[in-house]
Amino acid sequence: MKTIDQFNFSGKKALVRVDFNVPLNDKFEVTDETRLKAVLPTVSKILKDGGSVILMSHLGRPKGGPEDKFSLKHVIPSLEKLFGKKIAFASDCIGSVAEAEAAKLKPGDILLLENLRFYKEEEKGDEAFAGKLAKLGDVYVNDAFGTAHRAHASTAIIAKFFKDKFCGYVMQAEIDNALKLLNGGEKPVTAVMGGSKISDKIMVIENLIDRVDNLIIGGGMSYTFAKALGGSIGKSLCENDKLDLALSLIEKAKAKGVNLILPVDNVIADDFNNNAKTQVVGRGMIPDGWEGLDIGPESRKLFSETVLNSKTILWNGPMGVFEFPNFAHGTVAIANAVKDATKKGAFSLIGGGDSAAAINNLGFGDDVSYVSTGGGALLEYMEGKPLPGVVALEN
Repeated sequence: MKTIDQFNFSGKKALVRVDFNVPLNDKFEVTDETRLKAVLPTVSKILKDGGSVILMSHLGRPKGGPEDKFSLKHVIPSLEKLFGKKIAFASDCIGSVAEAEAAKLKPGDILLLENLRFYKEEEKGDEAFAGKLAKLGDVYVNDAFGTAHRAHASTAIIAKFFKDKFCGYVMQAEIDNALKLLNGGEKPVTAVMGGSKISDKIMVIENLIDRVDNLIIGGGMSYTFAKALGGSIGKSLCENDKLDLALSLIEKAKAKGVNLILPVDNVIADDFNNNAKTQVVGRGMIPDGWEGLDIGPESRKLFSETVLNSKTILWNGPMGVFEFPNFAHGTVAIANAVKDATKKGAFSLIGGGDSAAAINNLGFGDDVSYVSTGGGALLEYMEGKPLPGVVALEN
């Protein structure tokens, strides 16, 4: 892939695919600007060269046509604040409206197009739609790693219309940081996997078993392992059709000499809410009518010590229901351990989604090596799958 550092954008209109799929509150204000801030360096480089920028993105999941709540006009106030300049907006992403706005651009200008997913052709990877988007710019830049695993019109198909196509700084950093782990990081290498389902992470776990020294499993998926090992898990989350899979992963880790670490205790609750009655029990000792909502104090200690003694760390997924403060202690403990290990010289990659939210909410974003904005794309890359958005830039 060519990077934007290999090109001078002077006098060029750069069509830049970004990931502005950001959360909005009921007043349509952006509540987390992480993804907006992430593209500042790429856009700044193009403008500094003397180019202009046309930003295109999706937002949410519109059901078949324009919906005001999914309009990208809502991100303009945040963007103007971050860039310190006026941002033009096109009320359509293709056709005469978009073309007229693009034609007006002068060097140093920024134009934001309306939500790409207002057209169903975007997600279908429609070539004619991609061609209409391509008409707007002279060069193509993809800086949306978060959608690189989708073969959509704006993320993959569009690249064939451009001779000059590049990855932006976000895309480049995401791949470079993922490769630090996939190409064999400094040992000991530890992966901390959380979240609710083994089925979401199975391919990643299988790919990582060949690359890590320690594999820590927490969060909802750990109860499937506990049950597979003959334990009682009450009404905790469990994928009953994945019990054999859990056992086979334990065997595979053993065969490869990987230290697979499961919680030794859990904080359990009699109801799924922050103020439920709680108690701490050993793994696989959850009574009927109770459910595990976090790892327990002994597990927090065990997991944290493992992380602290690591040189390369991947963390993907919370250790419990961290949106409830009373069940966030496990996730906070991991966040602190990752921060402290990084301070001691470890490389730490935070794998998007809930882990990124936890790190950022605690104010640790600058205390770890890299916080991915990738989510599903990072997981697929970690699985060893080719990503259509990356492949399109390589051709």
